[in-house]
Amino acid sequence: MRFLPIIWSLSISICLLPVISGTGVSQGIRPPAAPARADPSAAPAEGDESQRRMAHEMAKKANLERQAQLKTDTDRLYKLSLELKDYVDKSNENVLSLNVLRKAEEIEKLAHSVKDKMKGPN
Repeated sequence: MRFLPIIWSLSISICLLPVISGTGVSQGIRPPAAPARADPSAAPAEGDESQRRMAHEMAKKANLERQAQLKTDTDRLYKLSLELKDYVDKSNENVLSLNVLRKAEEIEKLAHSVKDKMKGPN
């Protein structure tokens, strides 16, 4: 019975905390305002356009390189899976070759790498 007032005061203070602190659920942190230009009617600088174009070209080139790497990795993954199949076909239920385990680990690592590359840069 003596804990009842303590629990009651804690529950009230928890409920009133957002009201007292002045931060409600509907209030959020606002991003800083964008810096104002000296002349809003002026066109963007030529340097900005060339930098944007260069960034676009670099991103396009990186995407092409990533796509080429994905192709070579998937080709390698295909070859490794064929080798694994050959190893498994040569083994029986009583013998599990160490080569089978190594090949399976190599395939697993390469598959994770391919998956990460497919997600792209984040």
